[in-house]
Amino acid sequence: MSDNLFELIRARVPDPDKIVIHAPDRDISYAGLIALSGQVANALVALGVRVGDRVAVQADKSPEMLLVYLACARAGAVFLPLNTGYTLAEIEYFVSDAEPALVICRPATLEAMRALGARLGVKAVESLGATREGTLWPKVEAASADFATVARAADDLAAILYTSGTTGRSKGAMLSHRNLSSNSLTLVDYWRFTRDDVLIHALPIYHTHGLFVATNVVLFAGASMIFQPKFDADAIMAAMPRATALMGVPTFYTRLLEHDGLTREATRRMRLFVSGSAPLLAETHDAWRAKTGHAILERYGMTETNMNTSNPYDGDRIAGTVGFPLPGVSLRVAEPESGRVLAQGEIGVLEVKGPNVFQGYWRMPEKTASEFRADGFFITGDLGKIDERGYVHIVGRAKDLIISGGFNVYPKEVESEIDALPGIVESAVVGVPHPDFGEGVTAVVVREPGASIDEGAILAALEDRLAKFKLPKRVFFVADLPRNTMGKVQKNLLRDQHKDLFAKR
Repeated sequence: MSDNLFELIRARVPDPDKIVIHAPDRDISYAGLIALSGQVANALVALGVRVGDRVAVQADKSPEMLLVYLACARAGAVFLPLNTGYTLAEIEYFVSDAEPALVICRPATLEAMRALGARLGVKAVESLGATREGTLWPKVEAASADFATVARAADDLAAILYTSGTTGRSKGAMLSHRNLSSNSLTLVDYWRFTRDDVLIHALPIYHTHGLFVATNVVLFAGASMIFQPKFDADAIMAAMPRATALMGVPTFYTRLLEHDGLTREATRRMRLFVSGSAPLLAETHDAWRAKTGHAILERYGMTETNMNTSNPYDGDRIAGTVGFPLPGVSLRVAEPESGRVLAQGEIGVLEVKGPNVFQGYWRMPEKTASEFRADGFFITGDLGKIDERGYVHIVGRAKDLIISGGFNVYPKEVESEIDALPGIVESAVVGVPHPDFGEGVTAVVVREPGASIDEGAILAALEDRLAKFKLPKRVFFVADLPRNTMGKVQKNLLRDQHKDLFAKR
């Protein structure tokens, strides 16, 4: 049997007439999904897409974009979703690097994208809007639904997702049909998804979380999704009476906590709330449980690996941890430079191995080789530890490690102490150049409205809690921390903003 992702999904369809996508203006059944994906696949082939070709898509969230994803799998092409926030200049890098046979863009950018495509030798550029406007969909409607799905091997590429590129140029993570299918099947089982589940889908679909976790889990479970264009607290609350699950980033939960309609009664039918893509504050975890009676399930994944760990479905979901390695995933903590495996409780770089781990970086063999150990473990770049109960804790990125006066300072440790102080919403700790210490520990803090806590009070409170070398040299206050579209704090921006803080005058 083919290992094509689409064929594996089709084999699990529970009932062709079952609605899989409840969108604002229409419903799509599993039978409709199969037929429409065949039409899209025929349209792609007619546009010159061949097996192994990349199809780059920068379009607003819509069911049709999901159909393009499934059609790429059917046609043996490689799906390349691009963040809708990227500028044309940024898109030029991805297109020149990936060399897609087809680029699909928003209708408003078609002219500029076609000019770019002509300059870079792209075979075809088409447009697709959120309500099927644009040049692509008429071609789809004219195409046949009959399409013989291309057989694919487990390690053949299904998608390329570019990393966020906060340091250096973005890298294209190559994900195979097995990478995606194995992880989806594991999550369906681990999170107890069945055909009776209805997921509120409010995440973007150019990212692992919304595309390969939320979407694929629904499809592999034979479940349904309430497909929302973007996060809207009112829309999510309105959907809860007919839903069973929500996947979101921490910002979803902090904003929903502010909604007057969030009560135990409103969430009575829900069985699962999942959070990922950025750390969830313990304060948010506790407030959610107090208000709804539900414990948010936090998990850990990344572009290169899909999901690696998860708090348990049954058992303690502990705030500040990301749970246990998923079945089939091996995880260890190692000394970053030597690769020496560290003992329980020691902090080091997390390394993972399993069928979920990507095939390498697109056209970057040397970079790929440098990111894997000799025994096949992928070096995630995330710093963490495993506690006495086996729970995995993330303490930061290796690039975020601060070395001050020759001592290692893990930002998460300092942030946790600051966040626990009264009047504090959250904090971000970074290292910036310091003439005496190499790097100076610097805290950027968000206060609660009306809170009067100041820099001196924070430093005084930390004196008995942290070693002197871990204490911030300075504390700054901001209204909000800068975040990317998935809710991750952009520490690179904070480092850049304060890079001259300790410069000698």
